[in-house]
Amino acid sequence: MCLLLKVSRANVSKYTPKSIAIDPETSRVKRIFKDNQGAYGTRRIQAECAWEGTCISRRRIARIMKQEGLVSRYTIAHFKPQKQACNETRIKNIVNRQFDDRQKSEVIVSDLTYVRVGTKWHDLCTLLDLHN
Repeated sequence: MCLLLKVSRANVSKYTPKSIAIDPETSRVKRIFKDNQGAYGTRRIQAECAWEGTCISRRRIARIMKQEGLVSRYTIAHFKPQKQACNETRIKNIVNRQFDDRQKSEVIVSDLTYVRVGTKWHDLCTLLDLHN
């Protein structure tokens, strides 16, 4: 038929609609992902498939997850710091980098940072008296 219509075989296979049937690997990956509340990534899904007796590569699992829109909730950043320039506030600089010879509790400085412990973000604020 390709010779008769003068069409290359590559174009015919390229534009032929693909079958919509879901392969067993896709359904298995979706089931494992759903059963574990969306927490499993490619490594754990591969381990779970191996435990069930099926061998699927991590690349294949990643491709299936990308096609199906499955994203592990641990790969999504839960904390996004504010994008603000450092030291751009309008507060007067009363210390003027004179850190020595201060009275007790005259100048107390602090710093705030965010630390990830386990799966949650925590605020860590340190206070420092410039007296010592």
